[in-house]
Amino acid sequence: MAQSGTLTVSNASIAYGKDKSAVDGVDLSLSCGTVTALLGPSGSGKSTLLRAIAGLEALDGGEIGFAGEVWSETGQHKPPEARRCGVVFQDYALFPNLNALDNVSFGLNRLPRPERRKRAQQELDGVELGHRAKAFPHELSGGEQQRVALARALATDPDVMLLDEPFSGLDRRLRNELRDTTARALKDSGAATLIVTHDAEEALSLADTIALMTDGKIIQVGAPDTLYLKPTSLAAARLLGDVEYFDGDVIDGHLQTPLGAFDARAIGNATKARALIRPEGIAVGAGSSGGVAATIVERRLAGGHARLSCALETGNVVQARVELTNRVDVGARVQLSVDAHFVSVVTAGSAAS
Repeated sequence: MAQSGTLTVSNASIAYGKDKSAVDGVDLSLSCGTVTALLGPSGSGKSTLLRAIAGLEALDGGEIGFAGEVWSETGQHKPPEARRCGVVFQDYALFPNLNALDNVSFGLNRLPRPERRKRAQQELDGVELGHRAKAFPHELSGGEQQRVALARALATDPDVMLLDEPFSGLDRRLRNELRDTTARALKDSGAATLIVTHDAEEALSLADTIALMTDGKIIQVGAPDTLYLKPTSLAAARLLGDVEYFDGDVIDGHLQTPLGAFDARAIGNATKARALIRPEGIAVGAGSSGGVAATIVERRLAGGHARLSCALETGNVVQARVELTNRVDVGARVQLSVDAHFVSVVTAGSAAS
């Protein structure tokens, strides 16, 4: 079991050339026993930050430390082997000439051989692969290889676990199956865990905390449900899923939009604001019910739901997500209403902010 403590990243920066910062003034805290997902698009700096925590990249500014001990700062860089970090890379990096048990025990050379093999077997059991201990990597499925790599990283009892896009090479069904096993193993380890991903569903299902990253910066950190329902910017909202947005005037503390007025008192005395609305918060009712009049112009399946494109009389087209049993057809006249729980009112800005 990992020790208690917090990994702290303070104002960390890594520059690639004069005008390009891969990591730009990042602050982040990871507590032992919790899982944090670092979510962002390709090129946002996620993997670079992970490599800096692991000791594989040097900082150009700022500091990284664990439990009061400095790992990285300007002029000081503790090597990877001195950081007690377990790392699972995207390609798993298993040794092809070693079976699963020997792959897991590889980093346990400080222990006597019998104890080393016992510990490795326990870790394989923990990821539900004890029965595949003698299998070589080429005999394992992609999901099994992922779990062997996880067991190998956990076997050294790390203080910090770092996973870089661990499910990206797997099909969606297998990813879903492995998430519960992975989350359970990480929780049981007691380590401070960071999972780098570009998959919003993965972040929402695995993490206790999500940090949203774009252009080298962390733009919002919080609990998954808080970030999904109350993003603080359009950029943050888009990282976690589909969103509609409307800019408008604030009158008597309420933002006026084509879908109605929303409470804007939380943003102070601003006269302009932006409403961010999740599609599942837009209810579609019969044409005679109260709400905002609209016409269905398109209906498509989206997972276990139907996505409706609804044209308002103002000319705006908004997306609503409804149950498949809602059989409203293209051309139907409907009334739209909005559940305020799915609305976040923020300061107005550009479409990218």
